[in-house]
Amino acid sequence: MKKSLLALHGNGVLGLDSMESRFNIIRLYNHKDPESFGYDEENINKIIEDNKQEIVAINCTIGQQVSRKLIEALPNLEIIATFSVGFDHIDLEAAQERNIKVTNTPDVLSAETADTGMALLLATARRVVEGDVYVRVGKWLNGDLGLGTSLTGKKVGIVGLGGIGSKVAKRCDAFEMDVSYYGPNKKSQYSYKYYNDVQAMAKDVDYLMLCCPGGAATANLIDANVLDALGASGILINIARGSVVDEPALIEALQNGTIKAAGLDVFANEPHVPSEFMSMDNVVLLPHVGSATVETRTAMGQLLIDNILAHFDGKTLLTEVV
Repeated sequence: MKKSLLALHGNGVLGLDSMESRFNIIRLYNHKDPESFGYDEENINKIIEDNKQEIVAINCTIGQQVSRKLIEALPNLEIIATFSVGFDHIDLEAAQERNIKVTNTPDVLSAETADTGMALLLATARRVVEGDVYVRVGKWLNGDLGLGTSLTGKKVGIVGLGGIGSKVAKRCDAFEMDVSYYGPNKKSQYSYKYYNDVQAMAKDVDYLMLCCPGGAATANLIDANVLDALGASGILINIARGSVVDEPALIEALQNGTIKAAGLDVFANEPHVPSEFMSMDNVVLLPHVGSATVETRTAMGQLLIDNILAHFDGKTLLTEVV
């Protein structure tokens, strides 16, 4: 009998068909309740219970919780592979207790996500979305839109100078911006100015770009105090995780003019976006598409597959988290 792969996610462009020769693939992502537009929990629980002895692997992505309860329900689980860089949706402590391997898909999406960050920065600073609407509704006939702000010569503070953040920094260099960064440790390979206090950095920069991991360590890192420090001409860009920002504080800061604008690809409770953002001209919203290109999603899918196969072939994992 084949071992089973519990698929919470469809593995993007590439799909999971190539794995069918090795595994019985249980495609939970197909089990939606058409009436509630959510997952049919009762049916899913039965599927897991009926197959729990055979399930040896899980593939998932951001927003799909691989909880202690799920891990403990699968006595023969060996590996959890996530179609994402972030892994805060996986209970790592529960996995480590059972020596269950966890892998992610770093690096292959760093450049694409950095591009999204720059797109949001340009869109907010140069009022690209506002300008598009301005033309479409005929307002240009009554006068000019008004001025945006430049990137050249401005100071950008990057929160998290990892794989994505370092590529953002390189792109900001190309725009002739003054780059600084905040993180838990100074990185000697970079000459950018380092801050160990995010509020102090926010006070010194024009634009704040969030590229750090999610999870408890960074939850609400960008709070009312940081936004106040960023100031009335400051712009916040979030390509990290929604949990990094205190959303109610951000809404208030945008409404009150505490900061100038925001570009957001991520939210605290995706896909639910606070209604207050919808009516704001100074906010650009994206549906978490930081890595959403055919090329990158294909590479992510292949890396996920390669990690799972490496594990069951007794080879070294390519991108092991724990």
